[in-house]
Amino acid sequence: MSPTEKRTTDFGFQEVPVDEKASRVADVFHSVAARYDVMNDLMSMGIHRVWKRLTIERAGVRPGHHVLDIAGGTGDLTLKFSRLVGPRGKVVLADINASMLKVGRDKLMDNGVGGNVEYVQANAESLPFPDNSFDCITIAFGLRNVTDKDAALRSMARVLKPGGRLLVLEFSKPNNPLLSKAYDEYSFRLLPKMGELVAGDGDSYRYLAESIRMHPDQETLKAMMEEAGLERVEYTNLTGGIVALHRGIKLVNARLTLYSPVTRRPPHG
Repeated sequence: MSPTEKRTTDFGFQEVPVDEKASRVADVFHSVAARYDVMNDLMSMGIHRVWKRLTIERAGVRPGHHVLDIAGGTGDLTLKFSRLVGPRGKVVLADINASMLKVGRDKLMDNGVGGNVEYVQANAESLPFPDNSFDCITIAFGLRNVTDKDAALRSMARVLKPGGRLLVLEFSKPNNPLLSKAYDEYSFRLLPKMGELVAGDGDSYRYLAESIRMHPDQETLKAMMEEAGLERVEYTNLTGGIVALHRGIKLVNARLTLYSPVTRRPPHG
């Protein structure tokens, strides 16, 4: 049963009404948007840049490609992709949160990025794009915040071109018990304190730690991507499984059993 068929869903360790989760997540990111990049560097000791670099390498983006960066936030991936696709390509930075989108737009403009990037406020569960639009889609550290993850994965598969790739970079489950215990101590004791000191919001970073624990593990997410219509799904554990990078491909003959909110017709594979 999907979250939209249930009356409640998870918000960290809390159960909240399904129709409240998006607004609660929005409040979290409105609160932390201005200090988001600083906190990312502190929380991961800069390692998030290595995780994102690997994502870009695995994406296989080339000049002329169309790329969708979902939950693109402050634009780290979009910045790199805009240079890879060149003037003939296009990158769409999409985020459900207006505050994050504004921070991302300002950051990219400061870095001289303009003509080949578009900004769209969008919900990953119902992407406002035609079928078969993008050569590559990425979602980095955003899927765990989505209310109906299955619907979001189906929506991403729908807007991928045949042969296109979806990459999901997300916190996951450490594969070493000692690392897992140390990670719990860090997440639940230190992270909220850092959030309070640096971003003035310990509660939002407590939610971050809780949302990571509620996110599907590596094998479960792989199965969800396959169920959404992606094939050749594989994942790579990073930093001992604290983060995992999943990649799936929409094959040429794929048939996706969902309807497009743009065309209102069954998608063509």
